[in-house]
Amino acid sequence: MFKSKANGIKKEVIRLERESVIPILKPKLIMTLSNLIQHSADRAEFVKFSKRVEYTIRAWYHLQFEDLMQLYSLFDPVYGAKKLQQQNLSPEEIDVLEQNFLIYLFQVMEKSNFKIVSNEEIDVATAGQYLLNLPITVDEAKIDKALLKKYFEEHPKDNLPDFADKYVIFRRGIGIDRTTNFFFLEKIDIIIARLWTLLMKRTRLDKIFGKKLGRARKKVPRKDEDISADLHVERIRLEKMELSIRNLISKTTIQEPTFDRIIVVYRKKSEGREKERGINIKHFKNIPMADLEIVLPEKKNPGLTPMDWVTFIASALVGLVAVITSLEMPKADLWVIFAILSTVVGYCAKTYLTFEANLAAYQNLITQSMYEKQLDSGRGTLLHLCDDVIQQEVKEVIIAFFILMEQGKATAKELDQRCEDLLREEFGESCNFDVDDALAKLEKLKVISKDPTGKYASLGLTRANDIIGVTTEELVLKARQGSFQTE
Repeated sequence: MFKSKANGIKKEVIRLERESVIPILKPKLIMTLSNLIQHSADRAEFVKFSKRVEYTIRAWYHLQFEDLMQLYSLFDPVYGAKKLQQQNLSPEEIDVLEQNFLIYLFQVMEKSNFKIVSNEEIDVATAGQYLLNLPITVDEAKIDKALLKKYFEEHPKDNLPDFADKYVIFRRGIGIDRTTNFFFLEKIDIIIARLWTLLMKRTRLDKIFGKKLGRARKKVPRKDEDISADLHVERIRLEKMELSIRNLISKTTIQEPTFDRIIVVYRKKSEGREKERGINIKHFKNIPMADLEIVLPEKKNPGLTPMDWVTFIASALVGLVAVITSLEMPKADLWVIFAILSTVVGYCAKTYLTFEANLAAYQNLITQSMYEKQLDSGRGTLLHLCDDVIQQEVKEVIIAFFILMEQGKATAKELDQRCEDLLREEFGESCNFDVDDALAKLEKLKVISKDPTGKYASLGLTRANDIIGVTTEELVLKARQGSFQTE
């Protein structure tokens, strides 16, 4: 994240890397590409090719996905315990099975273009505030630390977050969330906070209490000039708002980048003698980056923090010192004393009322996340992921083959650029096309060739369809159509 200036106004901009996920729906992709083909016969062959590619890739993953679902049935938080009892397995055997499940799960996550949120991304995401203004923390006493710790010891990964031994947050896709409202309480809160800061500076007490007062701020990562990325998203916050009568009484629009999809994986800590084996998988959508805390597992109930109590006490002391100092002056100004006391009382009231308002907003956000933001959990999430893998790989293969068919031979680097150009020009989408994966699938299908210079070429559509062959799905559809005609 970095700040840039436009027309003299500072803007808070988050710079993000492009992702490999192709956001275009497969039917739209096939229809658009087939319409770009000149001859109608070739268009029909291309549609057939696309269907056979999907049927074949789905068959490749069928056994792997079936193993994944069978393993998860043993660790489902609701029904898994009964199934484990029926299997009569030893604790060591169960340990092996749950690690095998995690191996499959992380492979599917990677194939679905989900990435583990790193410490740096957490810092960037939570460097600001959006709708959630309370410090939310995880009750670590309620979360198991052995399951994921063992997995990452056996399968180390770079840039793991500090909490990776307790829970893992996967993210995919970037969006924008905008909220328009009057935000009266929030604006009053900002005014009081700025007046308090001004008073502290005028009385020179900021040097004594400045570092101790106020809530602990979220860490803001330093600017990195070496990162190159194509996606820039502006973060618009109330804290950066210019104070004016018009801004105070009119509606204000705030803006925050969102994680399009979030998946959280964790296990609850065992209670009693029986070891907890259930693995929780939660799937969320459109989570504002600054409000990422709402997806955390086993959250503590928010309350007044020690820093809030320090604020109360420090405010009282500051007010007392200021009043005594004023009274000791030869000519005590009652208006000055009244102003000081009003500011101190106002700041204390602001701290408490802000907490109450933030608590109500937090409870509303949690309710919203349960009913609107949470897509699925457990088995439903896994089924969604499995379909995601198939859809993404089918789209990659179709796009790469289409480019080779229409634009001729190309190296891997040239093909990568051409595919990205196609997505941008025809669909208005920008992504980091995974050309290596697409070429690997095309070579496995045996529908492309590679010459000594490293350039790839596609076979003709008819020849490619013959090599893939008639799929089981096509035979079933043909048999079904035949039975309908007979009837």
